[in-house]
Amino acid sequence: MRIIPSSELIINDDGSIFHLHLKPEQIADIVILVGDPGRVELVASFFDSRECEVANREFRTVTGTYKGRRITVLSTGIGIGNIDISVTELDALANIDFATRTVKEHKRRLTLVRLGTSGAIQEDISVGEQVFARTSIGFDGLLNYYEGRNEVCDLEIEKAFIKHTGWNELLPKPYFIDADSELRELFKDTTREGITIAAPGFYAPQGRWVRLRPADIHLNEKIESFEYNGRRITNFEMESSALAGMAALMGHRAATICTIIAQRIAENACTDYKPFVRRMIESALDKLATLKD
Repeated sequence: MRIIPSSELIINDDGSIFHLHLKPEQIADIVILVGDPGRVELVASFFDSRECEVANREFRTVTGTYKGRRITVLSTGIGIGNIDISVTELDALANIDFATRTVKEHKRRLTLVRLGTSGAIQEDISVGEQVFARTSIGFDGLLNYYEGRNEVCDLEIEKAFIKHTGWNELLPKPYFIDADSELRELFKDTTREGITIAAPGFYAPQGRWVRLRPADIHLNEKIESFEYNGRRITNFEMESSALAGMAALMGHRAATICTIIAQRIAENACTDYKPFVRRMIESALDKLATLKD
């Protein structure tokens, strides 16, 4: 049995995990992930009760109950790297014995749902809509560092996409990963289903041009025109692929729902999007409260 070295899994002196500063008993089986630390309070404002609140850097956590269901909300900050940290440490809290530094024999399955904001890249998707990432495309390359990547990814759509776009070999190889099927069923009547790109940046990786020109100025046009078995790529965000991929490798349920706050085709954005986000949060909490273990 492998004993995980302290350099590989850092545990703080108070028994909490390194970045999140959480102890194993402080997380629920259902974890809502948000990017903005300020959005944690918005989610927690719906809770009937709170049992703990922990903050370190951009990682802020509240665990409480909603309609009798124990739920944790955690802010990850922006980007794929923070998802790598958050999901790894959440899994460690659930499935590593901190005393022996070994993997527990009986695994605990977490349900990880990211509630984020996003930009639409199809003209028929409106600001304010909620898009469920049935499939996420990782432009980040993160999952390529983990063993088993090909076993959880859709390799056929990956090949079709690379061919369609004439993918630049200098960029990380994209990967396609599906959300959990149970969560897809849970949210099917409150969200629109789509294929979501998780980009490793906000500007050039999403085709934006401020002062530095993107390497492929036509990449977004190729993305928008891609179709596979009648399905289109719907929106950009920055975390969904790593979440879905790592959860699939670890045996957890995961999904991403994003409120559309920008229409890239119409070239407009909504800065007063809080009412839309609030509606998404309340809807998601209602659904998660009914989720079967």
